[in-house]
Amino acid sequence: MSSFWCERAWLPSGVADGVRVTESGGVITAVERREPGADDVRLRGLVLPGFADAHSHAFHRALRGRTAAGSGTFWTWREAMYRVAARLDPDSYLALARAAFAELALAGITCVGEFSYLHHDPAGRPYADPNAMSEALVQAAAEAGIRLTLLDTVYLAGGLSGEGHLPLDDVQRRFSDGSVAAWAARVAALPARPGLLIGAAVHSVRAVPAGALADVVEAAAGGPLHVHLSEQPAENEAARAFYGCTPTGLLAEHGVLGPGTTAVHATHLTDGDLALLGGSGTAVCACPSTEAELADGIGPFGRLRDAGSPLCVGSDSHAQADLLAEARSLESYSRLATGARGTFGPGELVDALTGAGHRALGWTDAGRLAVGCRADLVAVATDSPRTAGVAPDQLVLAATAADVTTVVADGRVVVDEGRHVLGDVGTLLRKAVEPLWR
Repeated sequence: MSSFWCERAWLPSGVADGVRVTESGGVITAVERREPGADDVRLRGLVLPGFADAHSHAFHRALRGRTAAGSGTFWTWREAMYRVAARLDPDSYLALARAAFAELALAGITCVGEFSYLHHDPAGRPYADPNAMSEALVQAAAEAGIRLTLLDTVYLAGGLSGEGHLPLDDVQRRFSDGSVAAWAARVAALPARPGLLIGAAVHSVRAVPAGALADVVEAAAGGPLHVHLSEQPAENEAARAFYGCTPTGLLAEHGVLGPGTTAVHATHLTDGDLALLGGSGTAVCACPSTEAELADGIGPFGRLRDAGSPLCVGSDSHAQADLLAEARSLESYSRLATGARGTFGPGELVDALTGAGHRALGWTDAGRLAVGCRADLVAVATDSPRTAGVAPDQLVLAATAADVTTVVADGRVVVDEGRHVLGDVGTLLRKAVEPLWR
């Protein structure tokens, strides 16, 4: 058992001063207003629940600062991404993911949803352990001190045109198990363990033909199901040309949408799409920094919320590791798109990066500083040049990842005064990334 005394804490009832949080076995057993005890770990600033990164591709961290210059689109950026994907093996994947997840932890993230499709070797052959790449992610998260929802991804086709689905490119062969049945059998062999939740993902309607969608839903029953949705207009155009409906309509027709499903991006939607997503209770994960990095567009965040879709946020391509900034962008991008302020209040933004993200990843017992919840605490400085003078209940509108000082995940201190338990994360990242570009 341990206890943490918070100078200020973000409780379900609001911001409170002088809060002691006691945990046992990684679960909060008491939350009380009181003076600090002699053995309490003191957390300065404002303590928030742990952040949940609801959409990550850890290997994309190798692309940061390597593809940002010059012109292009998502489709040209994808070629560079494929080149990095082709060079990874279980060992290099472990090194890169461990460093990327440690960077996320430094930013206050205590749980990550890894949308994983690097399944096999570069030629598409299974490793001796068919789940070697998945095991690298599991080990990476454990060593970085954060929980993992492994969103093991179905990827069957190389794309979609008006004439139908395309065969896999050479680099895409390692993404595919060949069939839903083979994918499900491989995933079923992954052993359960603490700190790991196994979910599923439909890569997109481009990569999973309609006839396979219901089988994925059936195989994923009981766990979180995620899907890339309408990230680019070209995806919508291809779906309309071949299937005669939008990608959202196609997912709805085959039973993919619902409260257990999270649509990632959902940037280019029709009014009918909004009604289908919101009416089904499908969550939406926005990744604003990636959507900006790839020139994808600004999603209809406020309209999705109003339609009934819970919103969460993700780092996606790891263009930045700052979930505070991602959540804040829900409001700032909405201001740019609508010309109005106040689409999202600070409480909604905090929920997007804490409770809503955890729910989307299947951790319903996380994301709140309350008895019975996981003991995840993130201390954010209120006296930095960015946050000095800020009202505590509006801190999410000013703070960045650089203001995170201490991170506790499942009762364990993972980041202490800005230093991760693994040591120099910058060096870990440099050593993992640079060999991939030689």
